[in-house]
Amino acid sequence: MATGPASKSKRNVGSSASLHRNNVPTRLDIPTTALTPSSSAPSSLSPLVVPAQASNGQMLTNELKTAICASASGRITPQPFESDSSGFSRDDVLPLDDDSTKINSAHLQELEKLGEGSGGTVTKVYNTATKVLMAKKKINVDPNIHKQLLREIRFISKCHSPNIVTYYGAHMEDDNSSISILMEFCEGGSLDVIYKHVNQRQGTIGEPILGKIGESVLKGLVYLYEQHIIHRDIKPSNILVTRLGEIKICDFGVSGYLESSSVNTFLGTSYYMAPERIKGQKYKVSADVWSLGLTIMEVAQNKFPYPTVAPIELVAHIVNLPAPVLGDDYEWSSELRDFLNVCLEKDGEIRPTPKQMLDHPFIQKSSSREVPLRKWIKEVWEWDD
Repeated sequence: MATGPASKSKRNVGSSASLHRNNVPTRLDIPTTALTPSSSAPSSLSPLVVPAQASNGQMLTNELKTAICASASGRITPQPFESDSSGFSRDDVLPLDDDSTKINSAHLQELEKLGEGSGGTVTKVYNTATKVLMAKKKINVDPNIHKQLLREIRFISKCHSPNIVTYYGAHMEDDNSSISILMEFCEGGSLDVIYKHVNQRQGTIGEPILGKIGESVLKGLVYLYEQHIIHRDIKPSNILVTRLGEIKICDFGVSGYLESSSVNTFLGTSYYMAPERIKGQKYKVSADVWSLGLTIMEVAQNKFPYPTVAPIELVAHIVNLPAPVLGDDYEWSSELRDFLNVCLEKDGEIRPTPKQMLDHPFIQKSSSREVPLRKWIKEVWEWDD
């Protein structure tokens, strides 16, 4: 069975996800609270969201309701939950029909909060009518993010890809003062939660898994580009893993249509932005490739690739200093090192597109290799069969 790269002084977690408890350096910013798998609070709940009362609330509500109705015709039928991790038996599963796929808030049983921000919450819910676990993202209806909400509903409802989190529907709540978006619940949680948990167990995530992460995200980005969508917020917290080991992109709150070959809006998480975006220049879909490179490097090293400095200094680092490279704690393959070097090309005009990156030797090697991702995520969280 394939494993991760051999370490000079310690080993890492390869496809078998064995957690080698060696002297891996401790991450400085590990949360003090216990980490559990979650679907992660999307960036739509970031400080970009400022709750406020809409003076034209009825007009905004009507537009949101129209978007919800329009999205309903294209959404995927949710599949019944097939594991017993939340205490619901497979024997309880009901057959799904057209009526059962309609979202009725009265049937949604809230189980636990997964994330919270200034504008709303993400909660794990159980649909008692369909026996389906979902993630409910509840956001305050606010004129400041009205376009962002409409954009997210329209984008996620039209995306039908195994590499994109599935949209199940949406509905208005709290006398139309908030909107709840229901999505696929990814039991394994987000990559940031996963790698921090692995690090607490004194392990790392090896190249076979990193390859599948890169492969899955690139395929998802290619699919989005075919829909004329650029994600603009690729980072560990926006990449989720299901109980089956499927790797999926989530959060379309800052995505945008590519009306031409480039855009110039300043949205997303600045720490993962490509240099051309930080400088306010026009950028292409290759900007998401930069963000993927930083993401994979962070997951590989159990830490963010740039130094811990004030935000304004960090932005200056990204723009003015050479791109980060993998450390020498492990004997990473030349294919992985080159893949990251190509992803982190600072010139956006030279940096390849997601489709071109699928032809990189590191991804081609991953595509030809069988990696038991279901077993990996099970061993990460020590789940029983």
